[in-house]
Amino acid sequence: MQASEVPRAVAVAMSIASSLDLTVDDAIVLHDSNKLTLRLLPCDVLARVAHVAHQVAQFEVELAQRLAETESPVAALEPRVEPRVYERDGFVVTLWTYYEPATSREVSPAEYANALERLHAGMRKLDVTTPHFTDRVEQAQQLVASRNHTPALADADRELLGDTLRNLRRVISGRGDAEQLLHGEPHPGNVLTTKNGLLFIDLETCCRGPVEFDLAHAPEDVSEHYPGVNQNLLGECRILVLAMIATWRWDRGDQLPNGRQLGTEWLSQIRAALDR
Repeated sequence: MQASEVPRAVAVAMSIASSLDLTVDDAIVLHDSNKLTLRLLPCDVLARVAHVAHQVAQFEVELAQRLAETESPVAALEPRVEPRVYERDGFVVTLWTYYEPATSREVSPAEYANALERLHAGMRKLDVTTPHFTDRVEQAQQLVASRNHTPALADADRELLGDTLRNLRRVISGRGDAEQLLHGEPHPGNVLTTKNGLLFIDLETCCRGPVEFDLAHAPEDVSEHYPGVNQNLLGECRILVLAMIATWRWDRGDQLPNGRQLGTEWLSQIRAALDR
């Protein structure tokens, strides 16, 4: 979110929470990317704020409710208010349970794999319409093809990303492997370590595809504890995911502070992986 918009977004979240009889005197910014994540105090509620035009908040709220019914390891909506999307002044706000981080221990790969396996099991019980993982690949392809949107991307790097995205999209989707509802980006940044175990957040990236696509976002040793993994497919998915996230970092609108540095590092990793 643009820095100039943050104060207005914070004010909207505080105003909505107060109108719902939650006591709000302060807001702490926990994360700022395409949406703003706030901790509202002293009511201790997590608020997520996004632009009306660039969000899928209603889908995320409904999916979180349905996954909670399957006892999947996902963050819960705030129980003191109606579980819905609140809109005001060009922003949408959703209110969630705030979980105090359990920072005293490291997450083991086995624990991570077990939580992801449970999430996938819960997702298999749901019948929801979501994009296919190839739709997300196509979005990356469009960015690579647009010099207007990725002006700083060198020609050789543009060719590398374009070829990798196109070829692996074709190869993976042509395998015919089993597909299901996925988280879409279950990387460590979307996993909360709480006293109740691991909980997944940020469900707006959900899509359909093979479970290996999700595993490609997790730390490498997690896959060693996840049953029935197709290692060849996982290897292809890891390179594909690298190409996708590298592409996001070269988008001229990307706001990650060290985004270009990461984009450069990931390009080098893609070349090394393809050489192998």
